Amino acid sequence: MTLRAGVLAVQGDVSEHAAAIERAAAAHDETAEVVEIREAGLVPDCDVLLMPGGESTTISRHIHRIGLDEEIQAHVAAGKPVLATCAGLIVAASDAHDDRVDTLNLVDVTVERNAFGRQKDSFEAALDVSGLDEPFPAVFIRAPLIDYVGDDVEVLATWDDQAVAVRDGPVVGTSFHPELTADSRLHDLAFFEA
Repeated sequence: MTLRAGVLAVQGDVSEHAAAIERAAAAHDETAEVVEIREAGLVPDCDVLLMPGGESTTISRHIHRIGLDEEIQAHVAAGKPVLATCAGLIVAASDAHDDRVDTLNLVDVTVERNAFGRQKDSFEAALDVSGLDEPFPAVFIRAPLIDYVGDDVEVLATWDDQAVAVRDGPVVGTSFHPELTADSRLHDLAFFEA
């Protein structure tokens, strides 16, 4: 079976997410056809969607300007999986505490942008993630803090008693960058264990 995987290609780790979803699909004897999403009209044909990191205000402006916001919301409403990482999580959240980010309200969480510090404050941590047998090597780069989690949202992982990975229906959101490791288990969890 071939899985059509759309990667929002406004900015961020597009090729790294593409490689991770290809590895996760191969582990399930499937093939991932990766489509880089830069314009409207492509999301409706995707089975899964990845929203990488980058700069959340830029991502938000772009997706609203070209009409991707409604396509992404329809994708989630249809129950199709999404993995939103770092800035992708900020854009997917219900509130980013920043009027410059027009969020999609896909995940019932609020986030504080760059709460873990600047680029120089980046770090890696071995996280216990619900659904994974071994700790996941999470990479935090200018990561958002999840400061509120709605009642129907499942917390998948915490760091310092703060949620850093969540699932809300078909959407998995992470404060960290799972695509920056050779470990594709987070992509597997988002798309094959939903």
